[in-house]
Amino acid sequence: MAMARAFRLRNSLSSSPLIHDTAIRSLLLNVDCNSWLYSQLSSSISFHSSAKFDLTDLTQPHLWYPNARKKKRNVFLHMGPTNSGKTYHALKRLEASSSGLYCGPLRLLAWEVARRLNKAKVPCNLITGQERDEIEGAKHTSLTVEMADVSGEYQCAVIDEIQMLGCKTRGYAFTRALLGICSDELHLCGDPASVPLIQRILEVTDDVVQVQYYERLSPLVPLNVPLESFSNVKKGDCIVTFSRQDIYKLKKKIEAGGKHLCSVVYGSLPPETRTKQATLFNDERSEMDVLVASDAIGMGLNLNISRIIFSTMKKFDGESTRNLTVPEIKQIAGRAGRYGSKFPVGEVTCLYGSDLPLLHSSLNAASPVLERAGLFPTFDLLSLYSRMHSTKDFHPVLEKFLAKAKLSSDYFISECEEMLKIAVVVDELPLALYDKYLFCLSPVDMNDDISAQGLIQFAESFSRKGLVRLQEIFTPGTLQVPKTQNQLKELESIHKVLDLYVWLSFRMEESFPDREVAASQKSMCSLLIEEFLDRSGGYRPFRKGQPTAQWLQKKYQKREMQKYFPEINAESD
Repeated sequence: MAMARAFRLRNSLSSSPLIHDTAIRSLLLNVDCNSWLYSQLSSSISFHSSAKFDLTDLTQPHLWYPNARKKKRNVFLHMGPTNSGKTYHALKRLEASSSGLYCGPLRLLAWEVARRLNKAKVPCNLITGQERDEIEGAKHTSLTVEMADVSGEYQCAVIDEIQMLGCKTRGYAFTRALLGICSDELHLCGDPASVPLIQRILEVTDDVVQVQYYERLSPLVPLNVPLESFSNVKKGDCIVTFSRQDIYKLKKKIEAGGKHLCSVVYGSLPPETRTKQATLFNDERSEMDVLVASDAIGMGLNLNISRIIFSTMKKFDGESTRNLTVPEIKQIAGRAGRYGSKFPVGEVTCLYGSDLPLLHSSLNAASPVLERAGLFPTFDLLSLYSRMHSTKDFHPVLEKFLAKAKLSSDYFISECEEMLKIAVVVDELPLALYDKYLFCLSPVDMNDDISAQGLIQFAESFSRKGLVRLQEIFTPGTLQVPKTQNQLKELESIHKVLDLYVWLSFRMEESFPDREVAASQKSMCSLLIEEFLDRSGGYRPFRKGQPTAQWLQKKYQKREMQKYFPEINAESD
């Protein structure tokens, strides 16, 4: 009976005299009758009302998630600085639950939580944009926040680094998870600066909200003396800078002193390589006893850091060079002196004395209270809007929609410059709107020439044949250990292209059938980058001598075989 009523309602809506566009009537027949959009259309369009549904009205985003609105959720805010145990307590609740989700901002965090739960005998799946590792019988899933499931029901869910709902580019994903996850318990971990905004947002959801504040577990001591000279670097130090070029310059200067070898961590390194570099730095047996890193260390890696040293207090943010913000300084500085590590007391200073006043004032200041959360329209809204304007070009649809979007004071539209850049490219191709939308969502850096070219070739091949074979733009087996910084950068870009192929393969599986090949070549990229870093530091974790590309291939094959035959000795040659 319910299905019959829904069908009759759908037909009455599609024949309403207020809907003149045939395309919209057709779309209504395909809108899920249980969705927020359908319910809004059904209440706004009738034979007896002249009211029109405003597609650009985004003032009530909590209504986009009817599944979550059916439940009175218990929301627990775990708020405190880095190294305060807030996430630990939330994860203990997740571990004790009968079903649950972990939503993190990074693949590295999703990996770590999945590993932790599985080790605790709680079967846990891993889902990120580029990975699916499903465990038999698992009722828990660890994922990156963009992959958050808002259709299922869970006993417990954790959203980590919830203050990122204020991020200008990714904030919308945290807002979606906050409003959309349907769970009995929802645990939010992050900076106390996000509390007032979250409380305002949840006033209209009928959830029960509780706040618990945490203090740092180990001391963090701001030093009054700068480093001044790299001869003063000591074991356990982490020198922070904000460009790839400067990271390698600092690494070279420190290693030239002959006392230390340096691991490096920065954003464009593959996640596997970042993890390996962090492991080498943490390992007492390793010669890599100093870390040179970007703000990529701010989250996602467990690091045994004694002292954080800011080589500069400025960074280029894509538009201009500016001073670091209070939250950025606190997030990075807080990585020193991890509780339970071999450095129980953390220290923080700067390379130059002129930067110390900004460091000290920032550590003593409260983080600015978040005012607004990111938001982005759903594809259903954009699709209906495109039909109203009789266009399949994604760029003008997105641009016009966002220009007319109406928001409440608690939200802002997330920046989408990358999406618009991609839209210009895909609008030149004969693609359906949803396919254009997927390409625009894909993780590609359009400022990276190799990455951008990879996306363009994938989109062009897909539009011509509906099938994209990896070998059309990439020949497996041709990768080499880089010998220069330029070759290293090129290899990092190739890794991004392979990563993009894997991402697309999970969304258009039949059209991108070479996922396994792409994934294996991604792993090879990581090994080759690791080998370059090992050689540049004079460190040999694998064996003495100069490993060949053929030896690395053998190493990779053995690593893959271990997945199926654990008894194989990983270290034997």
